[in-house]
Amino acid sequence: MEAFEPYLKGIDNPDHRERLEEIYTWVAERFPNLEPQMKWNTPMFTDHGTFIIGIDAAKHHVSVAPEPAAITHFADDIAKAGYSSTKGLFRIRFKESVDYELLEKIIEFNIQDKAEYTNFWRK
Repeated sequence: MEAFEPYLKGIDNPDHRERLEEIYTWVAERFPNLEPQMKWNTPMFTDHGTFIIGIDAAKHHVSVAPEPAAITHFADDIAKAGYSSTKGLFRIRFKESVDYELLEKIIEFNIQDKAEYTNFWRK
């Protein structure tokens, strides 16, 4: 998780930094094949050179960006979890709990859906 250390050090609120560290650690332990990378000042996890998920801090929430295809696929689950979303991301407010079951499903979906993918982003 060395790749994310400079980013995490730049987060002033220790509770927000701790929440992100917790999520990054969970992803790294649950999906050890994914590579943590910083691109466009965003912490993300990739698989065989393709984007799987980006997770970063905003002022009041954690932004989880799995690409629009995953947002669409899991729209009902994201809404049931109580998270607000846009076409490309959903938000977990810092005071909310993380639905790790949902996060796992989204990551697994992207890994499987992009298994033969050679581009970084979906087209």
